[in-house]
Amino acid sequence: MTRSVTVLTNPAAGGGRAAQLGRCAVARLRERELNVTAIEGRTPGDALSLLEKAVGTGTDAVVAVGGDGLVNLVLQVLAATDTPMGLIPAGTGNDLARALGLPRDDAARAADIVADNLTRTIDLGRIGERWFATVLSSGFDSLVTERARLLRWPHGPLRYNAAMVLQLASLRKLSYVIELDDAELRLDATLVAVGNGSSYGGGMAICPSARLDDGLLDITVVRGVSRTRLVGLSPTLYRGTHVDLPEVDTYTSTRVTLRCEGIVAYADGERIAELPVTAYSVPQALRVFVARGSAPGAR
Repeated sequence: MTRSVTVLTNPAAGGGRAAQLGRCAVARLRERELNVTAIEGRTPGDALSLLEKAVGTGTDAVVAVGGDGLVNLVLQVLAATDTPMGLIPAGTGNDLARALGLPRDDAARAADIVADNLTRTIDLGRIGERWFATVLSSGFDSLVTERARLLRWPHGPLRYNAAMVLQLASLRKLSYVIELDDAELRLDATLVAVGNGSSYGGGMAICPSARLDDGLLDITVVRGVSRTRLVGLSPTLYRGTHVDLPEVDTYTSTRVTLRCEGIVAYADGERIAELPVTAYSVPQALRVFVARGSAPGAR
């Protein structure tokens, strides 16, 4: 039975909205008679240290108030343990919360799900010592993210849009080697995504058939396409219908290795490493609080 809860907030998430949502969640959890310890990290390293200390002292559960970046940090501590994670979605993407069917606009209701104490286990992806919950991205999308990191102007979401326009101007085919459980593929691609969950980037269903409880990674390959065709594909990503197009191939595997010179992998929106990387599906690696009647993998 959950009695003590550590609430970790990233106050900068969601343009600063997370601080208010965190206070709301803490108040609601206390109304539900839980013993709540609220912590905030000044930096990701500080947050990680505080979280490790809380788990080490025996907190019954951890609640993350923030976006997928904070969730990814929490995974590094809670994966493969019995300590469950609750989510108060407060970022710009919230893709794990979306996959779990959690409310993304009501902190009190999300806190009630923690207090109701219903949990289930989900799979995670693992790359070396790093865990991820949603999607590993590589190719065009990771190149855009890399370019956005280098831009000093504009600020906010416009920075990513500017980086996308600049990257489109230098679009090129990328030579990939993809190793799956039972095959090795050599092909030119625009992007390759590996999904434990179905979406990234705030609801782009890049791996629409991915489920959080099937022990598999879903791989989506967008083969080499023109600038015009890539722009035309964008609306289909939110519907997940891009997988029906002739330029898109899909696979499933328990393990996938990606090789492509000059490409960096991101997972849960966090920079992981330059390729090659190998990702594994780790079944039942994390306990999460869920609402009654929810199903992992539902969008």
